Amino acid sequence: MTRYTHRPVMVDEVVDIFRPVPSGTVVDATVGGGGHAAAILAAVPHVSVLGLDRDADAITAATTSLARFGGRIELRQVRFDALADIMDELALQTISGALFDLGVSSPQFDRADRGFSYRFDAPLDMRMDQRQSRTAADIVNDADVDQLTRVLREYGDERYARRIARAVVAARPLHTTTELADVVRDAIPAPARRRGGHPAKRTFQALRIHVNDELAVLPDALDQAIRALAPGGRCAVLSYHSGEDRIVKARFREAATGGCVCPPGLPCTCGATPVARELRPLKRKPRAAEIADNPRAESAVLRAVEKIAS
Repeated sequence: MTRYTHRPVMVDEVVDIFRPVPSGTVVDATVGGGGHAAAILAAVPHVSVLGLDRDADAITAATTSLARFGGRIELRQVRFDALADIMDELALQTISGALFDLGVSSPQFDRADRGFSYRFDAPLDMRMDQRQSRTAADIVNDADVDQLTRVLREYGDERYARRIARAVVAARPLHTTTELADVVRDAIPAPARRRGGHPAKRTFQALRIHVNDELAVLPDALDQAIRALAPGGRCAVLSYHSGEDRIVKARFREAATGGCVCPPGLPCTCGATPVARELRPLKRKPRAAEIADNPRAESAVLRAVEKIAS
């Protein structure tokens, strides 16, 4: 297996968020290679970490990289919306924190056989969990023009979604990343190809999100985490896509207002009960030095909430 190495994004800011949490378990819901988890364990001695990840390679890597922390680390290969089930399995009543580092990791991008990147000629796979049956090839070759258009618009913010969808359907069957990238490139007007990076970037992002149901499972997973927090516990999310960030912002605002529907600026009379407070600044971005050292951090947005006593 290729060595699984991933540089955690905004690690200092993440650690600072979890320093004040009460003693207990911090859930790293996307543990990856264990970078954030190791930093939290090293800096916050009164917590242990429960690491979740749907990628078997990530769990294998984290098992090795976090072994030095002994009994303070527990790992499970599950999707993060299984959090409540794993807590039941481990008899955890509450947690002290939860971290979600969304999107795809560097090792997933950099391994050609995973099919996440147009940089390599590989099968159209894009599954984070190899036990899953549906692949990107299934979507590319089975979805109709309207379905593909919706996927590209919703998950990729792709301006030329319908043109690309029509070109993909006309070029079927498509089996490799290179075949798909070439079709997308040719479908986009020449002037647009020269702006904004690789012309297939948004298409590949959209397909990856759709294959893995990344946005579909996120709201419930965040709600599970917030409900499970002990008073003073914190939930933090690193997102890299506008759709992810909109969901995080909405779920955190719901927790912080209790779903209040009263007019802004007036006392609440609807009976809403906030369960958390949003930590400020509401939206944190990587420092310029980190972006220069790790360009993949550039699109990151960090948000966090703290559970309040009921």
